[in-house]
Amino acid sequence: MATRKLYAGAKLRDLRGRLGLTQKDFAAKLGVSLPYLNQMENNNRPVSTTVVLALAQEFGFDVTELGQGDSERLISDMREALADPVFGEHAPPLADLRLTASNAPALARAFLELHRAYRQTHERLASLDEALGREGTQMQPSPWEEVRDFFHYCDNYIDAVDRAAEHYAHGLGQGGADLRAAVIAHLRERGITVEFSQSAPLRSYDAERRVLTMSSLAQPETLTFQMLIQVALLRQEKLLEATLDLARFQSDTARAIAKLGLANYFAGAVMMPYMRLLEAAQETRHDLELLAARFGASVEQVAHRLSTLQRPGAKGIPFFFARVDQAGTITKRHSATRLQFARFGGACPLWNVHQAFETPNQFLRQLAETPDGVRYVLLARDVTKPAGRFGAPVRRFAIALGCEVKHAGALVYADGLDLGRDRAFEPIGISCRICERTDCHQRSVPPLEKRISIHPERRDILPYSLE
Repeated sequence: MATRKLYAGAKLRDLRGRLGLTQKDFAAKLGVSLPYLNQMENNNRPVSTTVVLALAQEFGFDVTELGQGDSERLISDMREALADPVFGEHAPPLADLRLTASNAPALARAFLELHRAYRQTHERLASLDEALGREGTQMQPSPWEEVRDFFHYCDNYIDAVDRAAEHYAHGLGQGGADLRAAVIAHLRERGITVEFSQSAPLRSYDAERRVLTMSSLAQPETLTFQMLIQVALLRQEKLLEATLDLARFQSDTARAIAKLGLANYFAGAVMMPYMRLLEAAQETRHDLELLAARFGASVEQVAHRLSTLQRPGAKGIPFFFARVDQAGTITKRHSATRLQFARFGGACPLWNVHQAFETPNQFLRQLAETPDGVRYVLLARDVTKPAGRFGAPVRRFAIALGCEVKHAGALVYADGLDLGRDRAFEPIGISCRICERTDCHQRSVPPLEKRISIHPERRDILPYSLE
């Protein structure tokens, strides 16, 4: 497989700006000519090995960040937006999207905002009878989508919140029941009583009585997690608000959703403190069940937390994580890898995550290759969330966790897989509209960049052929 050249002009410009250096001074420190630096900053030339070494030695720069960031996410999101039929045959080629994501990321985000506004307008017009007569109806981004994109483009790692959680966890024990008891004691010291009731909602806090009521029917790891959410809302109010101020959400609803999301982040980071989890993950080779037992967490909580271990200077394996419902809709998504999820709709039907519902309580392993030639080790498992009493509805999801195959040696789940055989890797995609595979038996709609031909007298796997 050919080595992909590294273009990181935006990262170089950003670093030079933070250092307060002119192009001339920056070029001198990197040991290159001024024209050469200019070409690299404008993505006319790839970043050379000499420059990569100079960045690390001269500035202590984490060079792994050069190949990561928003670029792949922006490209994936733009390709999906451009798959909208409104663009017809006028969608730009992939090379142009790469240039835009690298050289003009602000323009790319503006385009995505514009398409999102268009899509919401289209959907509202389709249900005009519902919208008519509603006061204060204004065109704003969906709060859920706005918050989702906030975490998406933060690489799902919020440094200040993560470090605050790690500091808070330091004196609370090693996890599980000990952690839960320590949290209850911490709340009691601050005049807050924790009560348990079968008829209570999952979590309810009475600020006047200073009483936190928890459902006694919830799973132990859920109780711990929910208590820590309340701790975040009470103890970390200033930190959460400051983080929200930087995000500049467009509505109070989005801000409220994001605040709860940050509290959830804090809770997970207290249950599984960053460095402690990173060391344990490396020791156990990322065995989700062992990690869940060690930290008193659920398998889903561990998988999600592993996908956030992207602290500069102490990064874990770049994972992608997703949670899918029984209809195939992605309800949670994050990727620190080159693989990006569809913004709208479900996941590729060839992913093993869909099969997890058919094999409860089992880990499914899959070797897969995306259309760009990148290969992954994928893991899937169903998760059940019982309500704790007879007759109550049971929520069922499937979770997916994966990383590039180059990290397979650090995964216990890769043991025994035939990593050297090309046919062992199943071809998967992201979304049918942006997947270029022409021979997929599960394709639902034609790909964006292919023309279709109809042959009434001939039928193959698809009812059309792709050119």
